[in-house]
Amino acid sequence: MKERGVGEQKKLLLIDDDPNLIFLVKDYLELRGYEVITAGNGREALKLLERDTPNMIICDVMMPEMDGYSFVKRVRENFKTNWIPVLFLSAKGQSQDRVKGLNTGADVYMVKPFEPDELVAQIESSVKQTTRLIKHQGESTGSKPTIQVPFDVELTPTEIKVMQFVARGMANREIANELLVSQRTIESHVSNMLGKTGLSNRTELARWAIENRLA
Repeated sequence: MKERGVGEQKKLLLIDDDPNLIFLVKDYLELRGYEVITAGNGREALKLLERDTPNMIICDVMMPEMDGYSFVKRVRENFKTNWIPVLFLSAKGQSQDRVKGLNTGADVYMVKPFEPDELVAQIESSVKQTTRLIKHQGESTGSKPTIQVPFDVELTPTEIKVMQFVARGMANREIANELLVSQRTIESHVSNMLGKTGLSNRTELARWAIENRLA
């Protein structure tokens, strides 16, 4: 896959089975200076990811052949793509739908119809945050030994989502509010991840996530 260099035009992967939405959103984002590649479903998008690496993925939830949930699960399972921020676009706006989307591995959940300016703001925020984390990773690994964990560690999509919030410096209570679950549930997830990785605390968990681009 092609790597994105510093200073290059930001590339977005837009996935939706509605050609009209693809046309309108692609046109709007390109006017805002983004390069946009498109796919009609998750299976098609995975093939695109084999040869290119976007700065962010914007994905519909309900699609033929492979829906957004299955697609994001595959993205998070691949170490080459699991660092890419994902924004879900969905017509389903109930709280349980948002929770499912975030727990599956999406970073942002927006409900259709949406304001184009808000979409751009969410994209810019996510891309900037990822850039800061990667920069921090480079700085931290230059002065501190890399944290090691067992090579066969397997985290669930929910655990990965919680770890991403931990890496952002969020407290358990804040993560619980974000995912609409209890603080005890988040504490249980963190405890499980510490047990699986053999790490001692949240700080080490956050460092491991950033160094391995899991956050």
